[in-house]
Amino acid sequence: MDLRVLRYFVAVAEERHIGRAADRLHMAQPPLSRAVRALEDELGATLLERTPKGVTLTEAGAVLYDEAVALLAQAGRIRDRVTAAAGTATLTVGTLADAAEQVGARLVALFREQHPHVDVRVHEADLADPTAGLRAGLVDVALTRTPFETAGIGVHVLRRVRVGVVLRDDDPLAGRTEVATAELAGRRWVRLPDGTDPRWTAYWTGGPPGDDASVMRTVQECLQAVLWNGTAALAPVDQPVPPGLRVVPVADRPVSELVVAWPKAVISPLVRGFVRIAAAANR
Repeated sequence: MDLRVLRYFVAVAEERHIGRAADRLHMAQPPLSRAVRALEDELGATLLERTPKGVTLTEAGAVLYDEAVALLAQAGRIRDRVTAAAGTATLTVGTLADAAEQVGARLVALFREQHPHVDVRVHEADLADPTAGLRAGLVDVALTRTPFETAGIGVHVLRRVRVGVVLRDDDPLAGRTEVATAELAGRRWVRLPDGTDPRWTAYWTGGPPGDDASVMRTVQECLQAVLWNGTAALAPVDQPVPPGLRVVPVADRPVSELVVAWPKAVISPLVRGFVRIAAAANR
């Protein structure tokens, strides 16, 4: 019997409502309903009486609730004892720009629920390192964006987003619903640090930088360069921008991939768990 499904059942039993239980579990209502019905099928018993106002436990459901609470408590004690014996576990997560914010709300809640004793440390990399510390061995796992050289690195795509050009509100193209790459020719583009992964540089710049362009190491520096100097920059279309700027989709630009990445050579159970939870949070 799956402990995860038992946790689902306990939440439904305590909330007396599928919708409220789904909110508590940070998941959608349909898969929660399917999980509970599959549990009923597995046990061969009706566990819940369903009404328009919610659910109530049947006699069999009440018995399962008591047993499930006891079993989950015991499982928690086992985890606590193993964690104490192993010492404090640490996971260092690399992030790039806004990547962590894009997936953080659900990911943090799910990870803390399953690994409450893990000390999570965050390393924020600049635009010179699209692997967010993985290549340098500074982190265990990373939340970042492609493309970059993936030799020795495992990658799981969490989300795909269109890419746009960041423009000032007074730019002639700012009122468009989308633009083509050819229409951006001749603009002065931001300059990324020397030595940055060529794939990354080619993808996130639409052309050569201006002769006097300063090196940009953060997304915010790029945005301010557009705002103050009219420099051109690319960004995901859901990138938050300050007043006076907007992101116009580039019709013929490949989509951006938000990913979780890890070193293939050394993947610990904690990293595997993080990757699995990140994938579930963005499914």
